[in-house]
Amino acid sequence: MILEILWQSLVAGFATVLGALAVAALGRPDKNILALFLGFAGGVMTAVIVFDLIPSALDYGSFLTTSAGFMLGLILMFLLDLLISAIPAFQKDPILQNSQLHFLKMGYLIAAGIALHDLPEGIAIAVGYSAKESLGLLIALAIGLHNIPEGMATAAPLIMGGMSRRRIIFTCLIISLFTPIGACIGILLISVSSNLICLLLALAGGAMAFIVKNELIPQSFKEHRLFALLGFILGIIIIFSLGYLHN
Repeated sequence: MILEILWQSLVAGFATVLGALAVAALGRPDKNILALFLGFAGGVMTAVIVFDLIPSALDYGSFLTTSAGFMLGLILMFLLDLLISAIPAFQKDPILQNSQLHFLKMGYLIAAGIALHDLPEGIAIAVGYSAKESLGLLIALAIGLHNIPEGMATAAPLIMGGMSRRRIIFTCLIISLFTPIGACIGILLISVSSNLICLLLALAGGAMAFIVKNELIPQSFKEHRLFALLGFILGIIIIFSLGYLHN
């Protein structure tokens, strides 16, 4: 069972790289496509928070623990935002324009948020397998499918920020490893207090909520409101459909 958990979590994680490769192959997206990508990622993340992370956190722990984890995720991403903004390269580099700096910071924040998100996803795969093998497989499939647009969401702003495609793929490759790392943690946590799993799931939800509200939605609507809205709705529909099939 352990080997199955590890290889399936690895495949699910590498789906992030597939999303990044798709964006890299298309080149710098125009404003409409970028709005669609960012809106889609915002919809995916919102749906994952509402239909997956928070309900799962409540299943594993109390409302108080879930609330604490969610707030911790918000605070963590807020501090990370401040930290990235304080990096000298984002303040004094005369080569990069302000818009490029904004897209780079957005890309780094999304990458960090997805990495935090992938840890409890890996844990969810391990926990699902501990309950029923088919459940673990379905969770891994669902995670892999929505990791593709998350890879797109990471790559698109980084490309707009001027980062090389090789570095973008490498960044997404590092992110993808957090899912199997989470699966390893999940294997260890299965016999430990479920409140810890609850806290991690809720923390990921808070981190993703910060990204959606502060980065994805404002920037996608700035690029093109209609395409952003279409992408957002499509992202919610896809994740909702996956959840319905999973149940």
